[in-house]
Amino acid sequence: MRILQVASEAVPLCKTGGLADVVTALSQALLDGGDDVRVLLPAYRGLLERVEIERRFELGDPLGLGVPARIACATLPGTRVHAWLLQCDPLFDRAGGPYVDEQGRDWLDNHLRFALLARAAATLALASAPMGWAVDVVHAHDWQSALVAGYLAWWGRGRAATVLTVHNLQFAGRFAPQLLGAIAAPPSSYAPAGLEFYGQISLLKAGLVWADRVTTVSPTYADEIRTPEGGIGFDGLLRHRGAAVQGILNGIDDRAWDPATDAALAQGYDATRLGDKRVCRLALQRELGLHEQDDAPVLGLVGRLTWQKGIDLMLGGIDVALAQGAQLAILGSGEPELEAALAARVAANPGRVALRRGYDEALSHRIFAGADLFLVPSRFEPCGLTQLYAMRYGTPPVVRRTGGLADTVRDEDEHPGAGTGFVFDAPEPGAFAAALQRAITTWRDRPHHEAVQRRGMAGQFGWARGAAAYRRVYEEAIAAARAESV
Repeated sequence: MRILQVASEAVPLCKTGGLADVVTALSQALLDGGDDVRVLLPAYRGLLERVEIERRFELGDPLGLGVPARIACATLPGTRVHAWLLQCDPLFDRAGGPYVDEQGRDWLDNHLRFALLARAAATLALASAPMGWAVDVVHAHDWQSALVAGYLAWWGRGRAATVLTVHNLQFAGRFAPQLLGAIAAPPSSYAPAGLEFYGQISLLKAGLVWADRVTTVSPTYADEIRTPEGGIGFDGLLRHRGAAVQGILNGIDDRAWDPATDAALAQGYDATRLGDKRVCRLALQRELGLHEQDDAPVLGLVGRLTWQKGIDLMLGGIDVALAQGAQLAILGSGEPELEAALAARVAANPGRVALRRGYDEALSHRIFAGADLFLVPSRFEPCGLTQLYAMRYGTPPVVRRTGGLADTVRDEDEHPGAGTGFVFDAPEPGAFAAALQRAITTWRDRPHHEAVQRRGMAGQFGWARGAAAYRRVYEEAIAAARAESV
């Protein structure tokens, strides 16, 4: 099967969150299973310097911007995945992030930038002969590429099948309706059964309406977004799509995330050598300036510092653990008020709370390895990868029962002898604090803690099962596209 993955980021070239990990790991798993895969993503500033360009292909001016676009063909470093890097320098070759400028503000032309990505994907899917590669399925990820399903539907019969994966419904790609013409959408598309969304246009909605199949990144999240509470206005549409909407649990690249072979760690270890994990703990304490103590647990947290991620819940419930001597190692960035509150905790707890702003891939690995417990107090979590990384590294997670966290972590007290972490329900600081206390109590009983560690490390978190599920979805999408063209 020939599959064109379309996304705004992919490791190792560009990463702001778990989307980048998923795109590359899924593509590699599909390749391992015999599929032919390409990944199309924007050529942001500096990306082309990190790859070896094999050839280039002129794409013309897909959006009529008066600016040429081209494809640079390469391979994602460290993988066998072929990458098609979309060059359009006025839109992508600029300082800042993929979505925001250097001051953290959304790029004002994001509608054009990602409409071009989707339009380029649709063009390649319809006229791929010059590339020497015919597309069976276009797999779009999140709002940045969802418009590809709309373009192909508007252009008519004989098209490639389309699949949209929603990694986070909250990011809907909402813009003013006056921009409809700028993204080359027909006027008729601005309707409740089209792109219109509460007086705006939603690029994500293009995929929710016109993709042959829609997936989310966990079964529980697929159920949650069909409810008024979780669907944020899309729930009626998602219920209407019925069986065309499915939840497929994300996996991880278990070769890149393996504590036995991870070059970022001070000491490799596995489930039979958990004593070596203490070397990673000591190295993390030294790296982050934490006291070199072993009579209280090190708590890790890696991710976006936002309301969604429950950082305020953690802040409201962490003080009891800190008073008991626990240490806290945080890597991430996000909402200024939450960053400021965390910085205040650092100032009030020298040697016991450490905060590294931004993202550092190698440091994230060292936190997963060096922490004793890992915190994921999210208010909602479509899938989550950090709890999977944590279990893989023998660091039992403390999570809220939502989305993919509910699908992947078994509470040790609810499932004695079978648990892999600690789960709480209410999005309240007290509920988080109670779950964390249960985890700390277990940590103090070392044989019990090690049993939870080993069960988590024994989990099968790779992409083989997920890739097989996506192949079935691709086959369904192809059948639906063919039926439409009859």
